Amino acid sequence: MQTARGTSLSGADSPSTQEPSRITHRAALVVFGGVAVCFYAIDQVTKYLAVANLEGAPDRQLIGEILQLRLTRNPGAAFSAVTSFTEVLTVIAISAVVVVLWLSRRLGSRLWAVGFGLLLAGVAGNLTDRMLRQPGPLRGHVIDFLMLPHWPIFNVADICINGAAAIILIQAFRGVRLNGARVRDEAEA
Repeated sequence: MQTARGTSLSGADSPSTQEPSRITHRAALVVFGGVAVCFYAIDQVTKYLAVANLEGAPDRQLIGEILQLRLTRNPGAAFSAVTSFTEVLTVIAISAVVVVLWLSRRLGSRLWAVGFGLLLAGVAGNLTDRMLRQPGPLRGHVIDFLMLPHWPIFNVADICINGAAAIILIQAFRGVRLNGARVRDEAEA
């Protein structure tokens, strides 16, 4: 028999329905908020430092030829795609922030909370650039400064978004819902 919190009265949860990292909603919100705030701050500080130290400067080697620093201002999406639709990208980013915040009400898994925190930090980090940087609100260019060989220049927010995507895919393939419960196999149903 299960209680409202999803635990059985005997104290044991069914292994097929419970995620090992399942936590209370309050704890999930703390993880979600902590990850989001921490990585958003890292993104904004690194962009500030990039603008302050790389403006007009030649490329700087951070790790030899592997990782270099080059300041660029990106009006488009990833890989500088759709550069003439900056306003549309801004509206999409605003919508993404709202959706992530809305879905965070269901969090009950530590890994989902980390993934959503990274996603919020990344989307909000680039959205901040679009809202506050030149050439103006809704049209601002995103600050990118990390360069790998044969890869477009990116920033910490982009790393967060990609990390979040990986976590979300892992959780989806594992069949773990936002609240930490596992999706039951059709054979068991």
